Amino acid sequence: MEIKRRTFMQATGLVALGAWERDWDRLRRGLTGRLVLPGDADYDTARRPYNTVYAHRRPAAVALCADESDVARCLEFAARERVPVAARSGGHSYAGYSVPEDGLVVDVSAMSAIRVGDGGRVEVGAGARMIDLYDGLARAGRLLPAGSCPTVGIAGLALGGGISVVGRAYGLTCDHLRAARVVTPGSRVRRTDAGTEPDLFWALRGGGGGNFGVVTSFTFATAPAPDVTAFVLRFPAGAATDVLGAWQEWIAGSPDGLWSACNVGAGGPPPAVVIGSWIGPGRELDRHLDRLAAKVAMTERTVLPMDYGTAMRFFAGCLPACQPDDGSPFVASSRMLHRPVDPARVVALLDGRRTGRAQFDTFGGAIGRVRPDATAFPHRRAIASAQAYVDVVGVSEAEARRILADLRDGIGHGTGYVNYIDPDMPDWATAYYGDNLPRLRRVARRYDPDRVLAFPQGLA
Repeated sequence: MEIKRRTFMQATGLVALGAWERDWDRLRRGLTGRLVLPGDADYDTARRPYNTVYAHRRPAAVALCADESDVARCLEFAARERVPVAARSGGHSYAGYSVPEDGLVVDVSAMSAIRVGDGGRVEVGAGARMIDLYDGLARAGRLLPAGSCPTVGIAGLALGGGISVVGRAYGLTCDHLRAARVVTPGSRVRRTDAGTEPDLFWALRGGGGGNFGVVTSFTFATAPAPDVTAFVLRFPAGAATDVLGAWQEWIAGSPDGLWSACNVGAGGPPPAVVIGSWIGPGRELDRHLDRLAAKVAMTERTVLPMDYGTAMRFFAGCLPACQPDDGSPFVASSRMLHRPVDPARVVALLDGRRTGRAQFDTFGGAIGRVRPDATAFPHRRAIASAQAYVDVVGVSEAEARRILADLRDGIGHGTGYVNYIDPDMPDWATAYYGDNLPRLRRVARRYDPDRVLAFPQGLA
């Protein structure tokens, strides 16, 4: 009876299922780290994305990679078996792309070593998270402009550009990249820098995560860490339109040392708050804040001088300590502003809503002094970035997506930031990459000709 059953399976092709199971076992045996499969006790923990809108996704396996050889074996397996595959560092992909359904998650979070060397260069494992990187740099008296969310992984952040609360003074995270180690499809480990495989190095500075290979480590140049003054400005109820309008006028004359963000939230009426950082003498900051106060009345003006490490913890929400954060359900998108947005329109889109917010971050300064084609990040001439963010709390996901689309399209401008990746972004490739798109696609074809790393908004 068993012989007949096996003959039937071979004839119909169903024998592939058995080979599939045996191959997972072979991959598991070949890894230095662990392969977590459905049915394992920690599978649900290992597969969980930060954006829990996508918590239903069930990858076929999660590889907890211990080293580059594990990453290479995973890519070789994915290529041979044609399994969807994605790298995961911090797991913060807004669209959940780091957890492919029925695919293989290549988790590099254990590869998180941070080593500050001579001359201030720092080698960072791709799995390092922001709060650990900031703490390590602060102990060495060094600075790297990077993100503020404490659990974001360095890999996704740096590969998409890297917006920072000190970005006007120091540029994007990717501007400080000096070298990287990458495992490309074909299981080849490459070291790339400005002189070695320069097209790949160019693409890694703003071309988005998951497009060309799996980065296992970065080498960044750092700067001496200065003292930083943080500030928080609050305004009367109903003043959001005036605040956003005045803030846009104010940032136009800002010096490099002054970064700020204007946040407008849902509500009736929508509230507005401005936060920021200053690198320079305190009396100069007072003069700059007085300029904004002359445009719009404030109800609260909090100024907090602190050292660099403390400032990074402040902006990360980690004072006195980071709170546990297992993620939350949300939808998000972005626009890059090359001219001021209509403040009344933005506020109207949030007026009376139960959920949603728009955050505008200043660009310019050191960010804008890099040519748009010098790195893959194309938005060097933007005056600000706009992040639209809607919590899926108290509303359905469908309603949250409608609110998001209204806010994203109401802000307009037709461009976006790939690190705030939006699965519904109109003309997403042009929005994220602009005039750099053709070259990025050529690089993707060269390093991933078989589209091993393909995903819905991937360049392959």
